[in-house]
Amino acid sequence: MDFLQLAWQYEWITLDELKFLVKTKKQPWGQITPEEFKIITGQDYVE
Repeated sequence: MDFLQLAWQYEWITLDELKFLVKTKKQPWGQITPEEFKIITGQDYVE
């Protein structure tokens, strides 16, 4: 998750790209949880 925080901070990754990495029922292969998404972006995860 540290790398993703840096990627977000330095704008190496977009919000949509981060959303693609979130684990959900539709996307169980994701790399981060909705809670981690909020920590990284400061925004709630909304599908």
